[in-house]
Amino acid sequence: MTDPFEIFMTATPGLEPALLAEALENGFTDAKITAGGVTTTGTWPDVWQANLTTRGATRVLARIGSFMAFHLAQLDKRARKFPWSDTLRPDIPLRVEVSTNRKSKIYHAGAATQRIETALKAQGYQISPDAPIAIKARIDDNRVTISIDTSGESLHKRGHKEAVGKAPMRETLASLFLRECGYTGSEPVFDPMCGSGTFLIEAAEIAAGLNPGRTRHFAFERLATFDPDAWNDRRVRVHAHQPSQHFHGSDRDAGAIRMAQTNAERAGVGDLITFQNLNATDIERPDGPPGLIICNPPYGGRIGNQKLLYGVYASLGETLKSRFPGWRVGIVTNDAGLAKATGLPFKPKGPAIPHGGLKVWLFQTDPLP
Repeated sequence: MTDPFEIFMTATPGLEPALLAEALENGFTDAKITAGGVTTTGTWPDVWQANLTTRGATRVLARIGSFMAFHLAQLDKRARKFPWSDTLRPDIPLRVEVSTNRKSKIYHAGAATQRIETALKAQGYQISPDAPIAIKARIDDNRVTISIDTSGESLHKRGHKEAVGKAPMRETLASLFLRECGYTGSEPVFDPMCGSGTFLIEAAEIAAGLNPGRTRHFAFERLATFDPDAWNDRRVRVHAHQPSQHFHGSDRDAGAIRMAQTNAERAGVGDLITFQNLNATDIERPDGPPGLIICNPPYGGRIGNQKLLYGVYASLGETLKSRFPGWRVGIVTNDAGLAKATGLPFKPKGPAIPHGGLKVWLFQTDPLP
């Protein structure tokens, strides 16, 4: 529990800087961007904390050790000597996933997987393709790095959202888009095409100081390093409060509004969000100070006829320009032409982000005049 090791938080490609900013805010002061995510150092309680509090990471991996291996026989021998029992329980089934690259003499991932599985079986561990614990071995330049996936299910599965609509925005991605828009939890948020409510629920939870992993289970609870009493103390230690601002969402689909309301109530933020069954052109500016408008409209490749969407985007832009002066806007779409159709004064777009099999961009404005 006391010897530090590397902790790796996987990021959505293109949003590594946003995840780094979150990790630093969460107290991981030595965090840095590495290939595929953010790396920090810590102990097992830090692993628990990362899973509990990190909104933007997809998974948290604990890198528990490494060794050199130049051929399969050497991999077999050193895998048998690896101190698996320091981390793994013999009563919990395992699965092994290996990745290799051309710089390594061991290049056949299937053969390497078989050797590691054989070594684990020799020490009494069960191997199963649907096991709750995943061992990830990366062979890079002949170094075998052993990691444990401590999250289990992807961290976008917060544990309190059951109803989803078409082409939903993942919670992890929504939280990082909110961060990219400068949202810190201190202003109202409005989503005029809210679907199942992901942006608004994330925003309300941030404002209320609620940890994203508070209602779910994690793979680390099945490791030999797990301390249930210490974990329970950490999980219930929250800084929740009642935010002063309110959140608003609308959608033309009445079913989506019912889903969003149900999801918000399950998340414990139902009283912070007002949902309305409205077309985006019928929304009105709520009372109070300006804030952030953010939405993930249809964009042809996911939902609807793309040619017809230009009019939808143009109408949305006119509505926002005429009724929401002082508000910032963030729109996620896969087509710069659709964003341009809004007529909104977008800043230069950032990197392409993978979402639902497509590449999308976040288009942002400064406060509207």
